[in-house]
Amino acid sequence: MDLAYMAELPTQEFVERRAKLFEYLDENSVAVIFSATEQTRSKDTTYPFRQNSYFWYLTGFNEPDAALVLIRKKGKNQTALFLRPNDPEMEIWNGRRLGIEQAPNKLQIDCAFPIETLKEQLISLLADIGTLYHLQGERMQNDLLIGEILSQSVKLTDLRPHLDEMRLFKSTNEIRLMQQAGQISALGHIRAMREMRPNRFEYEIESEILHEFNRFGARFPSYNSIVAGGENACILHYTENDRPLQDGDLVLIDAGCEFSMYAGDITRTFPVNGKFSQPQREIYEIVLAAQKRALELLVVGNNIQQVNDEVVRIKVEGLIRLGILQGNVDDLIAHQAYREFYMHGLGHWLGLDVHDVGSYCNKTQNGDRNSKKRDRTLEVGMVLTVEPGLYISPNSNVPEQYKGIGVRIEDNIVITEYGNKNLTCAVPKEIDDIERLMVER
Repeated sequence: MDLAYMAELPTQEFVERRAKLFEYLDENSVAVIFSATEQTRSKDTTYPFRQNSYFWYLTGFNEPDAALVLIRKKGKNQTALFLRPNDPEMEIWNGRRLGIEQAPNKLQIDCAFPIETLKEQLISLLADIGTLYHLQGERMQNDLLIGEILSQSVKLTDLRPHLDEMRLFKSTNEIRLMQQAGQISALGHIRAMREMRPNRFEYEIESEILHEFNRFGARFPSYNSIVAGGENACILHYTENDRPLQDGDLVLIDAGCEFSMYAGDITRTFPVNGKFSQPQREIYEIVLAAQKRALELLVVGNNIQQVNDEVVRIKVEGLIRLGILQGNVDDLIAHQAYREFYMHGLGHWLGLDVHDVGSYCNKTQNGDRNSKKRDRTLEVGMVLTVEPGLYISPNSNVPEQYKGIGVRIEDNIVITEYGNKNLTCAVPKEIDDIERLMVER
């Protein structure tokens, strides 16, 4: 598999995705996919614009206030984009717009219209249509518009299950972009290790990570970065990042960049002063052994559930050795005694969203995927995170030396015909390698 550098997807990839989606649509149907809108931050300022992932997946168009309409009628397929017209005055203030005239050629669509005409044209289209596809629940205003134009003779169908299935399997080009996202994310973590010092604040290290992302063309993180020193690491989604980093503590960093819309997602845990204490080392080695075993097992034909079961057993055996758990391994697993220290899953799909779409379950006999078990058989082209962890709360009834230690180790892998490929292996995770890097800083 060629993972050479690339900066964006070619237009043809979006064309092919739309063509594949058309094959799924009923005859005499219309599908409407809305863009994101700008979100107010305060008064007359907005957050940086981030396109809706479904809309982007089908268009590659990065402007707000737009809608893609796919029309399958009388044996013909037509693609229409509704978007903002050019407006010289507004473009002086807020930036360039693609405009109606340039959109068809630039995006390889059939036709383009002003977004203001969307409702009127949808009413006309639905006059002799049997099915309307829509991503229900994404935004109230979109649902209200669809509700206003929908007649009783038209069947409303959620497009997400099929789009989610398409998005779950990454193309070679998508994997190339995710390789870049993983590599840039890795550079951010390496910089954090090199710049770590006792008494620096968590937000200072966060700034080092974001600096590295920006240096390599990833302007934004793919989620709010976690820089959690000491017992803060036992808060799974800790994002305050406002405490000083203490000599003798571990720091857990969960951070990834977004590169060309695709997410990286890495976690590393390491000592603030560059040297693991013995209790820290003991907890870390359990998590590392669990992650290594998971990476061996996450291959075509296996599933996340069975691999997580193996990970749980490794952790329970390790926690018994340290006196944190007492009892029989099988009994402790059966009663989920480990949940106090490992309360999340092994990983999640990764792609345009950091918690990407796609079912984790195998189909049932009636074709549904409604099981809560993550028993879906892994296939070539799936991309997921692998992130076992252990979190020993300071309030836990455990030996004193382990209290307040939180460890998570996370990498991003793509399932291939040869096993899996680790997209984020550039960041050290062996204890000796981490300590060596931090000495050389």
